[in-house]
Amino acid sequence: MAGSTRASATADPATADAATGDAASADLAEESWTEEPARSRRRRPRLVRSWSGVFALGATLAILLVAFLADLIAPYDPLLPVGPSLSPPSSEFLMGTDDLGRDLFSGVVHGTRTSTIIALGVGGLALIIGTLVGTVAGYRGGAVDDVLMRITEFFQVLPRFFVAILAVALFGAGLDRLVLVLGFTSWAILARVVRAEVLSLRSRGFVEAAVALGASDRHILRRAILPNAMPPLIVFLALLLGQVLLLEASLGFLGLSDPNAISWGYLANQAQRFLRIAWWMWLFPGVAIMVAVLALNLLGDALTRDTSGRA
Repeated sequence: MAGSTRASATADPATADAATGDAASADLAEESWTEEPARSRRRRPRLVRSWSGVFALGATLAILLVAFLADLIAPYDPLLPVGPSLSPPSSEFLMGTDDLGRDLFSGVVHGTRTSTIIALGVGGLALIIGTLVGTVAGYRGGAVDDVLMRITEFFQVLPRFFVAILAVALFGAGLDRLVLVLGFTSWAILARVVRAEVLSLRSRGFVEAAVALGASDRHILRRAILPNAMPPLIVFLALLLGQVLLLEASLGFLGLSDPNAISWGYLANQAQRFLRIAWWMWLFPGVAIMVAVLALNLLGDALTRDTSGRA
């Protein structure tokens, strides 16, 4: 009996250890199961962690898709009358018709393409000039920096809207002229952002190490400085595109846009005389402008959070 008692006593700790091990394994499995969604959330970019970021990204991609597929999406030619004038929205004309009987839905779709082309053209031109000026000013410093920053300040205080009006009055309305005028007057803020980033990055250890190893200035700028200066630049570029859309819509509303190209501002201009009797003529172009500008501003805000989170 004593032997059996001692045997059972020695067996009990092993059994207890096994039970403890099983319980620990179960707890570990449960803990890893419950933490897995949190880890997956942490792996997701901050851009898609909020509803505003998801909306901004989805709306921006939808606008680009509509602009690219405008000829396939629009059922009619936006410049040709296809139905009765001032017809309200219906199954045949989803957004109604204007005073000339043109399909408003086709006009909004093709206006998406025109406004997107203007925004991307201005953004690309401003990005090239701003990056070049800001990089040279920040990396060279000294007198070069002073001269370039004075030029940048001059362009920064220019009233872009009135300069665009003056350009249209002198050279006529046209998409190419509008892109050039807005592009050459919109780069200043991007140049200042790039300059600030370059000034901060050129004193970092990895840049000094590249200099000590004998790397050329072009190699340092291309491999070390510019890739790290891009994230905040993209944020300000998204905000700039929203401003460009508003400027283009304002010029079109005043009748200063290209009459041969349908844009949201042009549609808003055509709706001025029918505000009371044809609500659909101003509502749908206005909603398109509002959604596009809101999406770009929310995209810039989400990119700001994503950039600050990575930093």
